[in-house]
Amino acid sequence: MRKVLIKQAAVTTSIGSDLNSTFHSLLDHKSGIKQLDRFETKNYRSKYAALLKSIETPESRSLFLNLTDLILKQLKDIPDDCMVISATTKAGIDLFEKNEKNISSINKYILPSNIAQYVADKLNLKNSGMNISSACASSTIAIIKGAQMIMNNRADSVLVFCADIISEFVFSGFSSLNALSDLPTQPFDINRKGLNLGEGGAALLLMADDGKKNNSSDPEIFVEGFGIASDATHITAPARDGRGLILAIEKALKSAKLTPDQIGAINMHGTGTIYNDLMEIKAFSHIFKDINIPGNSIKGSIGHTLGGAGGIEAALGTMILKEKILPGTHGFSIPEKGAENFISSKNINFKNDYFLSSNSGFGGTNAALILKKGNC
Repeated sequence: MRKVLIKQAAVTTSIGSDLNSTFHSLLDHKSGIKQLDRFETKNYRSKYAALLKSIETPESRSLFLNLTDLILKQLKDIPDDCMVISATTKAGIDLFEKNEKNISSINKYILPSNIAQYVADKLNLKNSGMNISSACASSTIAIIKGAQMIMNNRADSVLVFCADIISEFVFSGFSSLNALSDLPTQPFDINRKGLNLGEGGAALLLMADDGKKNNSSDPEIFVEGFGIASDATHITAPARDGRGLILAIEKALKSAKLTPDQIGAINMHGTGTIYNDLMEIKAFSHIFKDINIPGNSIKGSIGHTLGGAGGIEAALGTMILKEKILPGTHGFSIPEKGAENFISSKNINFKNDYFLSSNSGFGGTNAALILKKGNC
């Protein structure tokens, strides 16, 4: 099967307008989580979120489309026959609220299934592809599906686009689940109270490796392995023993033909909720046992970006591998038992050429992705 190269990666978050600025803001321990003023929060369990002020305009269109445009304008030279796979949990859900306020009518972009077509039209691509909506693992699964299509000669290039925005609808839902923290989130910290929502997104251009030598000084990054699994335990809560995530990671390692000690660093889902963080500690402790390996969560800096999370983290993974430095976890101070084996508030240098990123979502969905630096 063909090797899959990440040819381009674009990112927009609350701490950076592009991939480079987001990565360096993480290294500088910056956070975009602040008290929000987009809507009234007095009836909710938190007043904190990581917003993008740059997408807030008086226009009647969805903020989701404004965010999409910011991400897509960073791309260049996309093949016109490129397949598009989008990933989002709620797309233009803010149109419901604008319709209630008579600011805008509901249109097709409220549906996640129409976002791939918007991306294709914006970039003048022939194939609109499909949307993946699998809770907070959506964009990791989209990358996996894109890589599989290239590996199996069903496409030569796939553009994975992922994003989500913060609307009062989504914010109120997480509040009703008691998932929101009334303070800036503290992933893997013993005093954590829950998550903060964030908005942002990413686009990754996946291409079949043509075997030509890379003349650039910039090292190439490949999709090396992946795995998807469901624990089928609860509609919102993860399996306490981490079995779904364990299976996804084991599949990823097997497909990449790697052993756990070959992984250089880990991006963990790290939402800051009580049970998700505990589940991840159990899962990674099972996989890596006594192996000393650095891990982190970026959600203490940019919040939980839902359907955008995995794609943002994979895009940042390309920078992490190139620089061989893992940003510290913002908000982390006193470790939950077992977290001290993986998590640090400090930036950590590492040596190995493989990076593991995983995400878990409602409904028990889990996905793991392994990236590699350098030619295979």
